[in-house]
Amino acid sequence: MIAGSNVELLSYRLASIDAYRGFVMFLLLAEALQLCTVAAAVPESSLWRFLCQQQSHAEWVGANLHDLIMPSFCFLVGASLPFSLARRIAQGAMLRDLWTHAVIRAFLLIVLGLAIAAMHARQMIVYPFDWILPQIGLAYPALFWLAFRRSRAAWGAILGILVVCWLAFALYPIPGPDFDYERVGVSQSWLHEHGLRGFEAHWQKNSNLAWAFDTWLLNLYPRPEPFVGFPKGMTTLNFVPTLATMILGLMAGRILQSDRTSGNKLRWLLNAGVVGLVGGWTLGLTGLCPLVKAIWTPSWILFSGGWCFLLLGCTFLLVDYWGYTRLAFPLSVIGMNAIAAYLLGQIHSNVAFHALKHLVGRAPFTFLGDPYEPLVYGMVTVTGYWIVLYILHQQRIFIRV
Repeated sequence: MIAGSNVELLSYRLASIDAYRGFVMFLLLAEALQLCTVAAAVPESSLWRFLCQQQSHAEWVGANLHDLIMPSFCFLVGASLPFSLARRIAQGAMLRDLWTHAVIRAFLLIVLGLAIAAMHARQMIVYPFDWILPQIGLAYPALFWLAFRRSRAAWGAILGILVVCWLAFALYPIPGPDFDYERVGVSQSWLHEHGLRGFEAHWQKNSNLAWAFDTWLLNLYPRPEPFVGFPKGMTTLNFVPTLATMILGLMAGRILQSDRTSGNKLRWLLNAGVVGLVGGWTLGLTGLCPLVKAIWTPSWILFSGGWCFLLLGCTFLLVDYWGYTRLAFPLSVIGMNAIAAYLLGQIHSNVAFHALKHLVGRAPFTFLGDPYEPLVYGMVTVTGYWIVLYILHQQRIFIRV
């Protein structure tokens, strides 16, 4: 156990934050394991169905483990900011220098996100500001401004975002019975199975306030056919509620950076997690605001934020409180180079899969049986990702924006 309350203040990094970020990025890289492909090959297995579900996004309302990747990444941007500022200020940076760096960082995040999206043929002409890096870039200047304000202002900003986002969607009119959902990419079968009804229909897929904003904004750009909505229903304006998640991370970072005892910090994180989970889940159950990650509803801010507090609390307990840093090292290797891990995860694994099979044949990947061939290949791929990140770690090469 780490004794004393000033251990974290002796360093401008916190190992638990790196470990949590590494866990999140591992979930992203683990898409190469193709758990749903395996589940389809062994349909009688309830275990593989469950694993596939957790590696998939909830269709609209609700959440799976995979849905926690994006809020966790955003949360950790906020949690890391107090430590980053402390380091830069200790190095002599002035406020003007800090703001210049923040603005450049926001711009680069947006550009990098759009560049990665452009590698996907579907996104070539969409300008997808709904992707995670552009979302963080759009919200980052406001987060940075709040980092120099008292905690009261940050909590007030979170409350304001919750209320304004709820009111904005609730006051936007629900589409009439003649609204053509097929035109905006929402099938009747999808509506029957996943669609929202009654008051909750204010948060319906591709017919809500944020969708209306995108159909205006993204049709300002030249395109061969009009933009009618993103396939998954995500929107550009998600960056506003995403900012609330980042501010929650900022508050967690302040707690971890403070001179409180380690036990007090742990209790604060766990209590905040429980409050967030209960608050978000209850708000969804009442029918006042459905739990929808795709459009980052207020209930999702609270619910996902609760999970982020709990996950950070768990890594803090294991790494910084109990001192299991060696156990967390494999995750820290990933977490300390999150941008590099994200870029590796964008490599189309199927292309490498077929190339590797052509070179060495199928035999090395089928020793568990044909249904598990994608899993074995995925394990090789993820191991390769980690080795690359480990080499970068040993060479002290970290890609940061």
